[in-house]
Amino acid sequence: MSTPELISPRSPRVTAARRLAKRAFRGKERRFIAEGPQAVREAVAHRGTDGEPTLLELFTTAEAAERYADIVAAARATGARVHLAADTVLADVSQTVTPQGLLGVCRFLDTPFADVLAAGPRLVAVLAHVRDPGNAGTVLRCADAAGADAVVLTDASVDLYNPKSVRASAGSLFHLPVVVGVPVEQAVHGLHDAGVRVLAADGAGRDDLDDELDAGTMAGPTAWIFGNEAWGLPEETRALADAVVRVPIHGKAESLNLATAAAVCLYASARAQRDRGMR
Repeated sequence: MSTPELISPRSPRVTAARRLAKRAFRGKERRFIAEGPQAVREAVAHRGTDGEPTLLELFTTAEAAERYADIVAAARATGARVHLAADTVLADVSQTVTPQGLLGVCRFLDTPFADVLAAGPRLVAVLAHVRDPGNAGTVLRCADAAGADAVVLTDASVDLYNPKSVRASAGSLFHLPVVVGVPVEQAVHGLHDAGVRVLAADGAGRDDLDDELDAGTMAGPTAWIFGNEAWGLPEETRALADAVVRVPIHGKAESLNLATAAAVCLYASARAQRDRGMR
């Protein structure tokens, strides 16, 4: 490999990458960290709405560079700067207990809300008041798997680019449009104006998901609002929705966690839309 080995954790490039662990620096630089072969591979393949590559830099250990030679070569081909780094350097920058030897510095990739609405979305996940980064990333992954057209994180939710969110998304962050920082009221009004029915997912909801499916009301364009796992959605947010829907509990479990409930709701909508031939 022709690039120099970064032997010092005090290297300016390493220092700049390490600072991205803090939200203030991520926001200032509009850059974030993607760790591991899965996330880096997806980052290499991703381009922003301006057509420019998302991956800016790649740090790799010698072992990882050999094991994932295809990823390193693809990163070089996009014009990303590739740095061969000592294991101690990756460990210093990494946000994981066991670094996997690949760490990418990426540009922010969020999409303007107006662009999502203009595309005529059929299925959208709205994360309102979601504070746990692992939950946010996992719901994003569920939305991707269900074929959602976009994910919206409101201004009251966790930072999308938190390293835990990025890891929990398992690469899905790079697969579908994601909107950040929109007030929940603005998000709901915008979706309504675009002809999207908005459902709030809540364990104490008046309407039952099975009943909604049986009634055939879920085949049209739909957005689901998901709230904080500990205390759900506040009343003012539930009041914005067209219906407040609970996932039925047929067994003895007290409740479902956020990501599981989101997966059930999103897949229910996706199935209803496919049965109607809308997707």
